[in-house]
Amino acid sequence: MGIISPAERLLSRADPSEPVETGLLTIDLAALAANWRKLASLSGGAECGAVVKADGYGLGQGAAMRALSAAGCKTFFVANLLEAETARALAPDAAIYVLDGLVPGCAPRLAAARLRPCIGSFAELEEWAAAGVTVGRRLEAAIHFDTGMNRLGFAPRDAAEAAARAREIAPTLVMSHFVSSQLPDDPLNVRQIADFSAARAHFPGVPGSMANSSGVFLPQRPHFDLVRPGYALYGGNPTPHAENPMQAAARLGARIVAVRDLPAGATVGYDGIWKAPRPSRIATIGAGYADGLPISATAAPGKPAGEAVVGGVRCPFVGRVSMDYIMLDVTDAPEGAAERGEWVELLGETIGVEELAARAKTIGYEVLTRLGRRYARRYLGA
Repeated sequence: MGIISPAERLLSRADPSEPVETGLLTIDLAALAANWRKLASLSGGAECGAVVKADGYGLGQGAAMRALSAAGCKTFFVANLLEAETARALAPDAAIYVLDGLVPGCAPRLAAARLRPCIGSFAELEEWAAAGVTVGRRLEAAIHFDTGMNRLGFAPRDAAEAAARAREIAPTLVMSHFVSSQLPDDPLNVRQIADFSAARAHFPGVPGSMANSSGVFLPQRPHFDLVRPGYALYGGNPTPHAENPMQAAARLGARIVAVRDLPAGATVGYDGIWKAPRPSRIATIGAGYADGLPISATAAPGKPAGEAVVGGVRCPFVGRVSMDYIMLDVTDAPEGAAERGEWVELLGETIGVEELAARAKTIGYEVLTRLGRRYARRYLGA
């Protein structure tokens, strides 16, 4: 028998179902649905909606909405008109709220698609009422109160006037947004709940909503009539000072495209900011900041770097995260694990979204929502 070359070995074990892309994002829709059911069970009888903005937190709005609808979700929140129109096509009978509110000029399209803007100003309220006159019916909307975020919404002191003027539309929800719900002992939570409750009292019979993912877990149980989790649905930890109660919904792998051996003292990547402290084996993977991986996970002296799992061993990023590539120090990886064509884990069972974010000094929300379009995507449980 002749000697088998490395290329022949690689071809012999090639799986024709493997993607040609150098990155693979796997989304577990069964985990997503299980997370929604868990949050619904913790919501004290309140309806559990779902936030699916930012392309379903980077995991795919369409797939996420189909899985959540099948699990029983009937109310969705998105950021803007285009996301909302997509949501309407995916869920013809769902209640769909637009967190941007009523951007000038959008009223005709919002009304045509039976979308509900989250109205937070008298100007929006007036424009939405006028649009209702045009189409011949009172249009549905949420009334949004700002209880501390100082971002969007009516001031609670304007609740009485807002309620009076809202008689020209059809309010279906009164809502607010927590500032620090991930900090259960923050006294601001108590004040916000009180301010929201006082404002909501001007809208008898209209459902209320305040709890985001972390709000579901607050000791005050501010579930009201509807909770609207987002991050936790996709596997993010809504209780960052405790163990994550949610299932991971995303795994990210990248393929090794090149491997080389370096002598001690050789530098890696742009500007040569990492220098090999010993003879080292370096693997280059085909993913970088253009794929949504944080450039702040770059390896440099005196800072934590990102890591990948290679053959069950954590291997650190070395040098700068570049547009299309990341280099790994695979010197300590098992023999045969760090070879051209092999896959490494960037996000998954070993490295969770919170850890990846912490190593890049960012937050898990940003990690998820920036996952790039160049990855192959596989949906499990679809």
